Amino acid sequence: MFTVVWTFVAVGALSSVNAQVSNSFPHDYPGKPSGDYSPQWQNYFQVTDKLPNVTWDLGRNWAGNIAVNRPGHPNDTLFFWAFEKENGSLTAAANERGGEPWGIWLNGGPGESSLVGLMSENGPLQVTNTFSIVQNNFSWNNLADYVWIDQPVGTGYSTADTSGYIADEDQMGEDFMAFLTNLVKVFPSLAIRPLYLTGESYAGTYIPYITKTYFSTSNPPVKLAKIAIGDGAIASGNVLQDLPVLSVIETYPQLISYDPNVYNYFKEQTHLCGYDLNLTYPQNGIFPSLKGVDPSYQQRSNDFRARNSFNQKFLKSSALKLAAQDPSHAVKRDLMLRNPQDLRDFAKRDLSGRANGTIDPFYGCALLSEVIDYASNFSFPWNTRTDIHGTAGAFDGPNVYDIPDALHPEAPAHPGVFLNDNATRAALHAPIKEWQTAIFYPFNNRTGYQGNVFGDPSPEWANSTLSVLMRLTAYRPMVFLSELASNVSEHNVAVVLYSGNDDLLVPHRGTEVIIQNTTFGGIQGFVRKPSTPWSDDAGNFAGIVHQERNWTYVLFQGAGHQVPMYAPNAAFKFLRDFVLGSDPTGLVTNSSGTITVIGSENSTLAGDYLRGGAEIFYGSGTTASTATYPAATVEAWNSFIATTAAAPGSKGKPSGAGKITVQRDMMFLIIGLIWGMSFL
Repeated sequence: MFTVVWTFVAVGALSSVNAQVSNSFPHDYPGKPSGDYSPQWQNYFQVTDKLPNVTWDLGRNWAGNIAVNRPGHPNDTLFFWAFEKENGSLTAAANERGGEPWGIWLNGGPGESSLVGLMSENGPLQVTNTFSIVQNNFSWNNLADYVWIDQPVGTGYSTADTSGYIADEDQMGEDFMAFLTNLVKVFPSLAIRPLYLTGESYAGTYIPYITKTYFSTSNPPVKLAKIAIGDGAIASGNVLQDLPVLSVIETYPQLISYDPNVYNYFKEQTHLCGYDLNLTYPQNGIFPSLKGVDPSYQQRSNDFRARNSFNQKFLKSSALKLAAQDPSHAVKRDLMLRNPQDLRDFAKRDLSGRANGTIDPFYGCALLSEVIDYASNFSFPWNTRTDIHGTAGAFDGPNVYDIPDALHPEAPAHPGVFLNDNATRAALHAPIKEWQTAIFYPFNNRTGYQGNVFGDPSPEWANSTLSVLMRLTAYRPMVFLSELASNVSEHNVAVVLYSGNDDLLVPHRGTEVIIQNTTFGGIQGFVRKPSTPWSDDAGNFAGIVHQERNWTYVLFQGAGHQVPMYAPNAAFKFLRDFVLGSDPTGLVTNSSGTITVIGSENSTLAGDYLRGGAEIFYGSGTTASTATYPAATVEAWNSFIATTAAAPGSKGKPSGAGKITVQRDMMFLIIGLIWGMSFL
């Protein structure tokens, strides 16, 4: 399985991320009922104490730990925080509100707390860069009763015995189903109401396994209606991360400084690695398994040292040093974009210091790692950034969660300040443990690992700034996806997959490959290429939507890996209309053999990628300078890529073009997207 779900890791939490996990247990607060879970527990779980810095009425909400009933592990619990849509909706009796939806949100990691999603993406209270708490008008509980759950056991405020962490995702699914069994005893109406199970990143692994457990349970405790996965880890790393790299470059050619030679190199490597799969609508045949080629780590280590040495010498030139002291200095961009011949020659060593027509042994087929490394060393503004040791480029390149965000360091905001306040902990009936953004999840007895019990082969590996990329190949692909698709079709459970166009870690191309390689509703993949535009409530173009046979695919323009954070307005409408609702926009219909698409198809959106924004934001904190390339450079690139797209055997054409205005109000809520973890 793919090892990722989005993970925000703040600088202050870096030590916590690598800390060893230990035994933890739920804390008993006054008024805890005795006996089995029942509606009597509602009063116990209700959050009635004042939460620090929350100055408005949150509405009724409930929080605490509920057991997963795993034999021999009484301390194994999941922590939940639930908010009702309207007064009385969550506490309705067992026979009430039968048709009203309710939702669950999961972050991933593995080891990521879902409270990070609550407080930075789609929950009613959000943390700012001053650590204050503000109201989120686009909170998903405005549309349905919503529950944010820390899981698996031991994650966030969930608890686990030292030997009680899950062994694998099958056990995770069993724990989650037992948790739901107890949750509906506390809130009985949830047993008969349609459940919408939503999440992002490694929740793309969690949710299918939970769904698998649901279908294998003879009398499941809830009524699953739909699953929705954003930028999901639902295949192997090379499918979701390395395969889409060429389309990412086409989306944001700034990553390679609009250089056609570099593009042609990545295009060749994509072909040699077997990543240039041909998506047809309808799809013609099952794609072969992608094997890839591993890089030569020793050669990489030697070249990293050489290139760092070169960069330091280059950056010491007097002109660049002067420009670097003033981000607004006009000559900085000109100097960096002029790409002096010595830098150009050195850059090309990375790309052509090999026999033509072969896979570069330095990177193998780890193309995501390669494009990040290239941008870090040779593309403005990423090559001006430094890592925590003051070294330019190399390990501190593009923000994999949001390509146009090159800010460094990020603004100082972190939900741990709020969640580890004793007043918050008491109000939420949380355990007496330090809340952590994420942990390296200790899959007990997980096969295929060596070294420590926390999943990774060694502490050095766990601490590596490249571990987010290199750990991906250690997981097995999810082999039961087509079987699961058959089950969801048979049981009329709908599937929604969505992506942020600015996501570098799990680009949308990989998700589209997964869809076209999966049989659902008796047909493999979509029969029409997604190309229907949709808009947010303000009437702004929000991206592309497509719906067939109870599956929906949505691409968000101007959003990174954490879609509700980068595009809260559009994400709110998406939940209302395409997840909880039944908006037919993009729906394929077949009447007497005539196929039509509601909302029409836009030929300018029918390419293989949606053109990204012209601006890259850089600087420190929330004050961003804007990097744009000269018009002549962009025009030359557009001419080149148009010719390339028209050539036989080329990858394809863009879906639209133009400048994206990124909503940045919530973009800087979490500092230091540290690479020592897997993503959300």
